[in-house]
Amino acid sequence: MSDGPTGPVGPAGPDQDELLVLWEVVQTGHVAARAFRELFATAGLTPTGFGVLACLADGDDLTKAGLARALMVRPQSMDPLIESLLADGLVVRDGPPRRGRAAGITITPDGLARLARVRPGVSALNAPAATGVPSAQVPLLVAQLRTMRERLAQADDATTRGVEDR
Repeated sequence: MSDGPTGPVGPAGPDQDELLVLWEVVQTGHVAARAFRELFATAGLTPTGFGVLACLADGDDLTKAGLARALMVRPQSMDPLIESLLADGLVVRDGPPRRGRAAGITITPDGLARLARVRPGVSALNAPAATGVPSAQVPLLVAQLRTMRERLAQADDATTRGVEDR
């Protein structure tokens, strides 16, 4: 028996007790992130920048904090990104940001055009032929990944709250 990336591998495949699901997700995430970074770079975007534009293009009227929640990133990390998207003319603020009043962010026609440039590539990266996941299994896989993400986010929130309470 040899050790595979998920544990001991015998004639029947990986030892079921040694399957490390989250580690497989992490490893897969690295490869997927690299492919998306390369794709988005062709349009002068980052993965998070794409996420902002995609959220706004879907008609979501979001503030910076709302975008951070939708993209599962820390609100502080949004400042440089939003400033960059504003400078590139891909988004506009709905009024000036003021203390105690959140300004909404809207995608511009240039932002929609930039998004349209990468959407075919995003679709191609997600296609069953590219992922190796049969079309019929995609909805189940997506549902399982969402469940994992939500469960882990809840645990992270609980841990963060526990640290803040000390």
